[in-house]
Amino acid sequence: MSDTRDEATDQVGRSGEGISEEERLKRRRVRRISAYRSAKRALARPGFLGTLRERLALLEDAQDLYDLDEPADIYGNGIVEALEGKVAGLLGKEAAAFFPSGTMAQQVALRCWAGRTGDPAVALHALAHPEVHERHAFSQVSGLRPVRVTSEPRLPTADEVRHFDEPFGALMLELPLRDAGFVLPSWEELTEVVEAARERDAVVHFDGARLWESTVHFDRPLHEIAGLADSVYVSFYKSLDGYGGAALAGPKTLIDEARTWRHRYGGQIFQQFPTVLSALAGLERELPRLPAYVHHARVVAAALREGFTAAGVPWMRVHPEVPHTNEFQVWLPYDPDVVAEAAIRAAEETGTSLFADAWDARGPGLAMTEVYVRAAGLEWTADDVKAAVAEFVVRLKEEAAK
Repeated sequence: MSDTRDEATDQVGRSGEGISEEERLKRRRVRRISAYRSAKRALARPGFLGTLRERLALLEDAQDLYDLDEPADIYGNGIVEALEGKVAGLLGKEAAAFFPSGTMAQQVALRCWAGRTGDPAVALHALAHPEVHERHAFSQVSGLRPVRVTSEPRLPTADEVRHFDEPFGALMLELPLRDAGFVLPSWEELTEVVEAARERDAVVHFDGARLWESTVHFDRPLHEIAGLADSVYVSFYKSLDGYGGAALAGPKTLIDEARTWRHRYGGQIFQQFPTVLSALAGLERELPRLPAYVHHARVVAAALREGFTAAGVPWMRVHPEVPHTNEFQVWLPYDPDVVAEAAIRAAEETGTSLFADAWDARGPGLAMTEVYVRAAGLEWTADDVKAAVAEFVVRLKEEAAK
């Protein structure tokens, strides 16, 4: 579940008269998270919504992850270097560097590549994270020039890259593309896109914040997927439930320069061992489970469709129809106000949280939310999902009738 999603369209029900829109949204968010936390069942239990005590419990067995009698890290040595080596090995790259955030890691990667290619233009998707969620950091901070290859709800095609009407030094591909529905291309499509970029003498960078989740769809190991790109960024909290942090992996010469820019950007943190230990925990515990989450997300998605059909909802959509990762979108033909209230009520009244994330408006009378399946969701059978849908639809119809 993404607690960082913009909830500007997640309207409060009908009880917020006399208060500001911002306050209404805040109250709804508090109530939604409270209902989720109190629920006995949920499809995911992301750690970042836990209490401080619950988050610290992630490190209870830290001695199994790293020798705790070793000196603590100072400015990136020790345990930080150990994590960097582990990530480089997993991704099949010469080297990797730890960063406090993906926003910083990708700016550094692409400005380093721009220095090598002599071209600050970065070709990317209109829905790519830097374009939508980073306040134009590429251009405002790093002197890069984003150019949009496509705005279609899928990854760019080889023909679009090959015939794009202006030069670019780097092609950035977000895998999976979150805001299009956590979508991935086929392996053949991905290799063709990379080849098309190479034909234009461009380097290829993967925004792999959730790349860890892609092995089932591609039917390839991580190092083979990452091997297509010149550089790769990965996150330690989006899929792996760490406290934060990211890594940039690629050729040693690139990573050496990236470390210099990391310092200039303010990313040379004095001590980072708690976050690094949480990343090691994610690699040890969550990474091996991700394929099971992806497979079960497909069970959940199919059961959602069957449940809504049985409940008499005239139209709904799971996107992608067969999820590419353990995350996907659900679309319903109702005002977000109505759907959000029904979802919160269902969690409060039944103790089962089916839709724990915010609902966004995607057109008049059309709402969309994201569904995440993790360890807690593995306990749900298809019948459990359908039963939860039935309870949700009862409240959905009640809210729609008000």
